[in-house]
Amino acid sequence: MSPINNLANSADAAAPATASGSTAFKVDSPSVRYTDSSIESDYVYDSTVVSRDAASGKYSAKPTQVHYKFRTKTNVGRVGLMMVGWGGNNGSTVTASILANKKGISWETRKGTQEPNYFGSLMMASTVKLGVDEQLKDVYVPFNEVVPMAHPNDIVIGGWDINSKNIGDAMRRAQVLPVDLQRRVYDELAELKPLPSVYYPDFIAANQEERADNLIGGTKQEQLDHLRKDIRDFKQANGLDRVIVMWTANTERYADVAVGLNDTADNLLQSIANGHSEVSPSTLFAVASILEGAPFINGSPQNTLVPGVIELAEREHTFVGGDDFKSGQTKIKSVLAEFLVNAGIKPLAITSYNHLGNNDGCNLSAPAQFRSKEISKSSVVDDMVGANHLLYKKGEHPDHTIVIKYVPSVGDSKRAMDEYVSEIFMGGLNTISLYNTCEDSLLASPLIIDLFMMTELMTRVTYRQGDDAEWLPFHSVLSILSYMLKAPVVAPNTPVVNALAKQRMAMENILRAFVGLPPNNEMMLEHKAFH
Repeated sequence: MSPINNLANSADAAAPATASGSTAFKVDSPSVRYTDSSIESDYVYDSTVVSRDAASGKYSAKPTQVHYKFRTKTNVGRVGLMMVGWGGNNGSTVTASILANKKGISWETRKGTQEPNYFGSLMMASTVKLGVDEQLKDVYVPFNEVVPMAHPNDIVIGGWDINSKNIGDAMRRAQVLPVDLQRRVYDELAELKPLPSVYYPDFIAANQEERADNLIGGTKQEQLDHLRKDIRDFKQANGLDRVIVMWTANTERYADVAVGLNDTADNLLQSIANGHSEVSPSTLFAVASILEGAPFINGSPQNTLVPGVIELAEREHTFVGGDDFKSGQTKIKSVLAEFLVNAGIKPLAITSYNHLGNNDGCNLSAPAQFRSKEISKSSVVDDMVGANHLLYKKGEHPDHTIVIKYVPSVGDSKRAMDEYVSEIFMGGLNTISLYNTCEDSLLASPLIIDLFMMTELMTRVTYRQGDDAEWLPFHSVLSILSYMLKAPVVAPNTPVVNALAKQRMAMENILRAFVGLPPNNEMMLEHKAFH
């Protein structure tokens, strides 16, 4: 068992501020029941159904209510994360950072001693409004203490990589973390070695070939069986209750989607058995995870979750989520575009340029891999534009241009430049220009933690409608993860929401529903309707 898997028994391990499963409050309500193993809530979901009279064109809005019961198991248990691309910049950075937090390892900088933290993690470093106290003052609690969640310090970490470097050497190669911190965690990380991975040269850039020295051989079916065994072995060797698999590896080109190839679960499984060339490595990992009952999250922009993967996940009642970590430029875009459209200002053109020098940038310098990234970045404003028919006619859309260049000398410190040109009052134009230096892996690594924590939580949540109905898991496609992802994958016939504030609000209010609390809003009637 590797050292990071055994840190809980280490004498010099620092105790986390909160352990897995801790909550900040208890709900006092007849609609909420606490047992030794779960929290159960009766919840009334209010919504509005709108119809339109064909003759007059007038809308009719009818308030409706749906009654749900939620059950959240409170015992987190022992949980593991297996990353595909463990030796990459993101995988090595998040592993080293969790180790530093787990053991309270500080390091020296030019400004003095730096303590480890989880800044940038929505779950670990942000708060949500619980309510108001007797003096009508807002009360806030940590996001990860609304319902019992896994603590990152307790995660058992492992994974695969096409390169054989141990995680200590991979961390040094990435050149992301400060040198003094690297020195302090290196010895333990050097004992961690990624499992062999799957490599199909046609799916990633040719410039990655020299890294590929740690590979699983055989047919695609044999590789699938190998990956399934890896997941089972990791779970058994570490005494885990659950394993979550996450793709943190290179961006692949888009795979073809075709009838008979990957349009259904059975066709996809047959294509794997036949060794079809259009089954990508990431899809193979997704299938292996689903068949082992391990949720799979795609952190890159390619179309891993083809229709056959979605159908297989539904059939196996296993969670999937994606696509593409939303860390810097796109996250800002999902805020600013929402602000402009909601303010009645009409974006006409959004031009985004960025350059970076890490291995992600090297891989994206190939046209097919860049196209995958371009697609995931391009859709971020679609739902905001579609929500305002006063600004945009049917089919109208702002010009949206995306450029990514590889500049080795900047390393992981990505530069992003954006220009927003918008039409304002009486035909006037407004231009907003932004320059953003993104420490790419230091922004992406907390997203890995957040995606893991939220996905793990959802494995312990069931719901039903009616006292006699069966307890069911949420839909297999975890759209609740959208806040952390550039191009959210959603269930069939489900609207895609990219606006960042809406995504966060949905996540926060769903967690509140699990403990029987009403959704948060900013009406603040207690401060307005009084005398």
